[in-house]
Amino acid sequence: MEEEEEYESVLCVKPEVLVYRVPPRASNRGFRAAEWQLDQPAWSGRMRITAKGKAAYIKLEDKTSGELFAVAPVEEFPSPAVEGVSDSSRYFVIRIEDGNGRRAFIGVGFVDRGDAFDFNVALQDHFKWVKQQGELAKQAQNPDQGPKLDLGFKEGQTIKLNIANVKRKEGPAGNKARSGPPGLLPPPPGTKPGSLPSPFGSSAALPSAGASQSADVPWPPPSLPRSSTADAAATDFWGDFAKASGSACSQPTAAAAPPSDSDWVQF
Repeated sequence: MEEEEEYESVLCVKPEVLVYRVPPRASNRGFRAAEWQLDQPAWSGRMRITAKGKAAYIKLEDKTSGELFAVAPVEEFPSPAVEGVSDSSRYFVIRIEDGNGRRAFIGVGFVDRGDAFDFNVALQDHFKWVKQQGELAKQAQNPDQGPKLDLGFKEGQTIKLNIANVKRKEGPAGNKARSGPPGLLPPPPGTKPGSLPSPFGSSAALPSAGASQSADVPWPPPSLPRSSTADAAATDFWGDFAKASGSACSQPTAAAAPPSDSDWVQF
């Protein structure tokens, strides 16, 4: 199986960088840029930071020709390969190599503080990406060892649900009013079913709802006793018409007498 070819990518380019000779460190207190004779740089040129695989490379090149002046491989960051000074944020100490095993420490500085910030961030982002790739590779090889989500309830943990409260207040009268069929008005209060007054008299009672012709209550109701002329007239709806027709039929056809005023029906 052929090995995967690694490509070199450019992380950051700064057009101007200053290089200084660094005196030997006298103690473990760190490097100080004030000891480098900052007004007399040993070299100036361009810095280009590249990445190939997991490693990053700080390359110092000539501004015009692009000829390589020095290179500093960085395997991790922060590390002894790149260190900041204790008295400024624009200067760093890098460890360069010539490819034959020889190493040396030189000082680099930026004219602008923003260039120094970009230099630092470019290295941090690259090695953060390397760390993430390593974690993803481990999870791909051992998926069971990945982080597991615990979705269970802890002891004493509860969930509160907010549901809108629907309150329906109905009294006894309201329940009775809704007990009938839809679209009908409820009966007047205090009225029993089947006790509504009859238009034919106070003594006649209407049959209750659902009663058939075979019920005990006869229909139509029997005729009321004629206690008086007024009651009889109110009860007998066809009396006047029967009297008029009967008087007309009782007269003989041969000798018809002229009608009198008493034979006419009073309207």
